[in-house]
Amino acid sequence: MTPTFSQHNATRGRGRRLAFASAVSALALVGAVGLGLTHSGALAQLKAEKADSVQTPFGRAPLSFADIVERVKPAVVSIQVSNGAKLASNPKGGGTPRGTVPEVPEDSPFYEFFKRLPPEFRGQPTPRPTQAQGSGFVISPDGFVVTNNHVIDGANKITVNFDQDNKYEAELVGTDARTDLALLKIKGGKSNFNFVKFADKAPRVGDWVVAVGNPFGLGGTVTAGIVSALGRDIGSGPYDYMQIDAAVNRGNSGGPTFNLDGEVVGVNTAIYSPSGGNVGIAFAVPAKVATEVIAQLQSGGTVSRGWLGVKIQNVDEDTAASLGLGEAKGALVSEVTTPGPAAEAGLKSGDAILSVNGQKVADSRDLARQVAGFAPGSRVDVRILRGQKEQSISVKLGTFPSAAQLAKAEPTAKEDPKTTELDQLGLTLAPGTGPNKEGVLITEVDGNSNAAQKGLKSGDVILEVGNVTVKTPDEVANAVKEVSKLGRTAVLMRVKSGDQIRLVPVQLKKS
Repeated sequence: MTPTFSQHNATRGRGRRLAFASAVSALALVGAVGLGLTHSGALAQLKAEKADSVQTPFGRAPLSFADIVERVKPAVVSIQVSNGAKLASNPKGGGTPRGTVPEVPEDSPFYEFFKRLPPEFRGQPTPRPTQAQGSGFVISPDGFVVTNNHVIDGANKITVNFDQDNKYEAELVGTDARTDLALLKIKGGKSNFNFVKFADKAPRVGDWVVAVGNPFGLGGTVTAGIVSALGRDIGSGPYDYMQIDAAVNRGNSGGPTFNLDGEVVGVNTAIYSPSGGNVGIAFAVPAKVATEVIAQLQSGGTVSRGWLGVKIQNVDEDTAASLGLGEAKGALVSEVTTPGPAAEAGLKSGDAILSVNGQKVADSRDLARQVAGFAPGSRVDVRILRGQKEQSISVKLGTFPSAAQLAKAEPTAKEDPKTTELDQLGLTLAPGTGPNKEGVLITEVDGNSNAAQKGLKSGDVILEVGNVTVKTPDEVANAVKEVSKLGRTAVLMRVKSGDQIRLVPVQLKKS
């Protein structure tokens, strides 16, 4: 079974499986120095006293996490969510008209028996509310609570439960799907909740951490471990995640991970697991990212990010060789969204973005992070390589659109290349026809060629070669010759595969 990333909403109602096995938990904290969480009031003021620990040549090591857990646990909550009534279909998979008894005539002696059966056994949909559980933690004395977006997604009722069996209804302040964070506010006007703070300093790999949460709906559960890695890419947007080995499971989503000072260093969000259960690999949103997002949610209910309006991919060694770049750095524009800021500023497919406001771009994720860090409406200087020349383009960033808005955006108009056949690339080409009439159709790929290694296949359509739009087989051949004259060992082609367009660097065979 292939291991998968899963997100944890916890337990949905009976008979219903989670679409995503939610992820993380996080309860309490690691062990040594105490967080000043007083029984009478806020956890804002940390006490200087230290929990039982021992000093080693490599730093402090806890003898027990009990003191830290005792101080921070009152600020960690379990979250119960009701998503309203939904129709449950016939469990047998059949269906009969509402209000009828299946295949039993009225004069049958069994008619009354079947008539008294529950509606679902008579083929009738039955409204059933669905339930979900997760974790969270209080960050202010007036009851602001941090959790995961996927925990409360679609909720029409949210209940926050403290470890002492105190329950409160909460309202949703705002969510951010890109970081999977959500902010709640406990109703009732109470202003003396125990709370915890985010850490100002990022942990190091190997530091002790403690997670507190609500796995499988069991209630306050504490697990301990270490920071296993930083800067993990889990395929969920441009942001990096912290990896920990403290046990987290379904229902832990949205819970905190603490350092030895009782400060929140991460918000548990996902696990890596072949079975949906804990295998010692969990991921948390780092405190630095979380504090920035929560601050925006608290002030306005939404998170605004800068938007460039391009689809991008990494520059690998072959791409760098095809562009004439000295190193495999930057982000390559594969498509420009229109309408959008990049299209208005004149950015084009095939441009390699090297820096933004003088800050070098390492790869596509780095570019996405940099752009998201600017406020919408900001004007930035984008340094690009186009053809043989570097140039700067001033772009006024837009506001990062919602998923629905992105779906409506159309790519820029494609130019009209045509066909050819190239031994240097290991490709057999033919004129495009029908739905592929806009380019050169690949009819055969040499299995031993670099083109095959790069995933090119029969049916793909070549739109551009070396930033040159090709309309005939001769133009494809000529474009390859021009690249060869420059002494380059690879050529960059713009290729359409199905509905996707990508830039593929293909090594040239030596003649």
